[in-house]
Amino acid sequence: MPPIITLPDGSSREYGAGVTGSDIAADIGPRLAKAAVAVTVDGEPYDIGRPINENASVSIVTENTDAGRHVIRHSAAHVMAQAVLDLFPNAKFAIGPAIKDGFYYDFQVEEPFTPDDLDRIEARMAEIVALDQTFDRGELSIDEALEAFADQPFKQEIITGVESGEGVEGDSVSTYRNDRFLDLCRGPHLPRTGRLKSFKLMRAAGAYWRGDEKRPQLQRIYGTAWESKKALDNYLVRLEEAAKRDHRKLGAELDLFSFPSELGSGLAVWHPKGGILRRTVEDYSRRTHAAFGYEYVVTPHLAKAG
Repeated sequence: MPPIITLPDGSSREYGAGVTGSDIAADIGPRLAKAAVAVTVDGEPYDIGRPINENASVSIVTENTDAGRHVIRHSAAHVMAQAVLDLFPNAKFAIGPAIKDGFYYDFQVEEPFTPDDLDRIEARMAEIVALDQTFDRGELSIDEALEAFADQPFKQEIITGVESGEGVEGDSVSTYRNDRFLDLCRGPHLPRTGRLKSFKLMRAAGAYWRGDEKRPQLQRIYGTAWESKKALDNYLVRLEEAAKRDHRKLGAELDLFSFPSELGSGLAVWHPKGGILRRTVEDYSRRTHAAFGYEYVVTPHLAKAG
């Protein structure tokens, strides 16, 4: 029986079996079809090209929304991992989620990534985008997935741990492939790498696997991706403006405080000007608390561990 699709405005339309989000968006209008990157089907995120065979409530996800940017950035993370493995064949890749305003991916490599490495990776990403490779969703059994990722220990740990957030559900594993690159993933993704319009790699940093200092230390590459060059440029300008107002930068420029390396990371020494500022703020805080009936107590700065 042909599926009946209910749209966010409450209207319903009947389509043929196997209708996709792309078909529905195109039926609504060409501008929506051009901007569509994914759909939600009964509240679940779907690839824009995934068939819908039953009655469902469907909403089109466009590229200039938070949900659409999440799809863009998640796809960018996959393309970055693909580029890293192309350039560093011995690298082991771990996880690569979309995050606020960007994405990251963690890798185990022989040497930390350098700024020149990031330039090379970004250039390789641009080549992959230009190839316009399709993101193809698939499913593997646990045994098939373990074999497919036999040389990737972090992926093997995810598979054996049955981590649903990384695409492992019960006895099946959700994967995405573009060209020769295969990754564990629930999706959704852009239909093709060519839809990844504007991105930039920002920096690399160390990160422990699972956030555990007893586990391997990995290299995390951070990037950002947007629906247009204009949106990317606006974001980079906001970062520049925020850097100008960074309290660490202003504190040094105004001679308020410093962070001597001899004391340890994040431990401030207040200079005379900073001392006056701090005392003024503390005095205001005490007066305000007292005015609202709070009582003053003093607790130790240090306590025993555990």
